[in-house]
Amino acid sequence: MSATADLLVEPGRLAAELDHADPPTLLDVRWRLTGPPGRDDYTAGHLPGAVFVDLDTELCGRPGAAGRHPLPDPAALQAALRAAGVRAGHPVVVYDGGDGMSAARAWWTLRWAGHRQVRVLHGGFPAWTAAGLPVDTSVPTPVPGDVTVAPGALPVLDAGAAARLAAAEPGVLIDVRAAPRYRGEHEPVDPVAGHVPGAVNLPAPEYVTQGRFPAAEALRERFAAAGVDADAPVGAYCGSGVTAAQAVLALHLAGRPDAALYVGSWSEWVADPDRPVATGGTSGR
Repeated sequence: MSATADLLVEPGRLAAELDHADPPTLLDVRWRLTGPPGRDDYTAGHLPGAVFVDLDTELCGRPGAAGRHPLPDPAALQAALRAAGVRAGHPVVVYDGGDGMSAARAWWTLRWAGHRQVRVLHGGFPAWTAAGLPVDTSVPTPVPGDVTVAPGALPVLDAGAAARLAAAEPGVLIDVRAAPRYRGEHEPVDPVAGHVPGAVNLPAPEYVTQGRFPAAEALRERFAAAGVDADAPVGAYCGSGVTAAQAVLALHLAGRPDAALYVGSWSEWVADPDRPVATGGTSGR
């Protein structure tokens, strides 16, 4: 099985798997940074058998000095995943509203927690409906799972490690926010504009389009243009560690499963006024 097949699943393939006697566990993780909660979308219609899991309250910790979407408490995460029916050694598929961001953060969180068999529905809920596949409004009652959360299965950066990576040669810390936010010209969410000194800018739309990824070779070429090569340590950050999780997924698809996530991202970085802030700059190196 290819690395892509281990990470992504197309709607038709998933539909066939759901017809099996023991189908994968489906998690609906639709989410918006602003606007109505994702649970409203779930209630209106979801993949048959899918269980809703809330990104903000179940897959992340409480916002604060560690950022808007910090790491979850392992015990709380384990309880949430078990309540959703996640079983040890059993495959999970996560999906969102189509941009791929919250699904990627859910994928990353489960992988970080030690659950390796997790894939993202490529294109999310819109791809499923575009394929003419069935949608359900009934809310299932899953059999409680027995997954055990074992944190640390994927690499994580704290603020100090992010700063060191950004300053390292070789080494690349990718800022995946829009270029005006990176340059410090505009900051719609956080109190300070700019970027981690030494970080390079590679906005998310340059490697993913409406939640769909190009082929691995195209991803490798785009990351290489930003300074990522086979020997350079690499990490990613964004505003709060959601979009950057999608960058880590893209790096996995490009053959870099060692890519690290700065979970706290910019929202954690600027929580400490003593941390330096850079402005200006251009994409790549």
